[in-house]
Amino acid sequence: MRYFRLLVLGNGISAYGSYLNMVALNVFVYDATGSALAAGLFMAVRLATSVVSGWVSGRLVSVHDRKRLMVGADLCQAVALLSLLLAPEGTRPGLLYVLAVVTGGCSTLSQVALRSSIPEIVGAEHRVRANGLLVTGRSLAMIAGFASSGVVVAQLGYSAAFVLDAGTFLVSATVLSLLPVRTRAAGDAADGASGSGSGSAKVSGTAPRTVRMLLGTAPLLMAMIAVRAVDGLGSSSHNVALPIYSSGLDPDHPATFISQFWATWAIGTIVAQQVIGRITKKTGRTPGERAFALGACVMSAGFIVVFCGLPTVPAVIAALVAGAADGFTEIVYVSRLQTAPDDQRGRLFGLSASAENTGFGLGMLVSGALLETFSPLQVVAAFHGLAIALCAALLLWLVSRGRTPPAPPAEEPARDTSTMTEGRG
Repeated sequence: MRYFRLLVLGNGISAYGSYLNMVALNVFVYDATGSALAAGLFMAVRLATSVVSGWVSGRLVSVHDRKRLMVGADLCQAVALLSLLLAPEGTRPGLLYVLAVVTGGCSTLSQVALRSSIPEIVGAEHRVRANGLLVTGRSLAMIAGFASSGVVVAQLGYSAAFVLDAGTFLVSATVLSLLPVRTRAAGDAADGASGSGSGSAKVSGTAPRTVRMLLGTAPLLMAMIAVRAVDGLGSSSHNVALPIYSSGLDPDHPATFISQFWATWAIGTIVAQQVIGRITKKTGRTPGERAFALGACVMSAGFIVVFCGLPTVPAVIAALVAGAADGFTEIVYVSRLQTAPDDQRGRLFGLSASAENTGFGLGMLVSGALLETFSPLQVVAAFHGLAIALCAALLLWLVSRGRTPPAPPAEEPARDTSTMTEGRG
């Protein structure tokens, strides 16, 4: 865990760059082209690349060195940003879409590689704590990135923003390259370095074939991935609706409620890390699928309550609960997928990334259209209500099976492929 804390710091710096990058680039696209359509197309290309990259990343991290992939992803994003900065102004509009592909693909690849590597970096017995630290670091980075992006662009300009973005990725790449961590299971290290051998054979095949294989061998994990995809729909709805709702509360200061919401949400994720850490330490076990389903229900319910027009204090409390449940479910979810054997873990996280990005992207489009007619509360309640319904169905399924397959004890790593089967234990 000593080295992992430095990795969390580097990852948090990289995440800060990603969120700063997200805001600065979207504004820059509109300023450079003068077209809302071009700005929307940029976001669509970036998101579509993230969806496709999930499938590709799952296969890459299964056969190649994950540390090198993460370092390469950070370096590629830094080079792409600096290339845009140094390019002649006339060529920048075209390069923007190349940058959308690079940033969308590399950010997904880095996330899949890191999540797949956690049990090997810290040991399976520490994976829950490690995931909690990553969730907290990323939440704080999101708040800092969104909060500072307007100031950086307004006061220093786009060039400074791009240089700062590139610098965060270079710092992350440097930290990763210097840390003496192993990102693959010992038996797969040679195959992962060369991209050949049994690991390569196991990940061959098309994306539909991978889905069919996982449905046959890990239906419960596939159900959890489906829940995360629908959670992506819900997440997109409150992200799109939040500025509209905040403007309705205080037209003169629309950013006030948004800032309160995200700051409280981030505090909630930190609380979640502490809670799940104590649960794991006290019981010696990681919360399982039932906890995941219940946590997702609470999270969606909390987001719905935020948009009910309550006074500030109750609304902030609802945001705190939603943030805590959000952090809790993500830690449980990621930790559960990490019980899969190392050679299967990459495909699971690649599929998960594609599903989550697809849900989020589709939700952005649909919720944006629905908000033209319906209120923020109606849209958020519909999308998060769908997530609650699916979580309730998952919970009923788990209860009907008589018992939940027990997650591996926190102090013991998963040792064989039985962790992928529905009737484990």
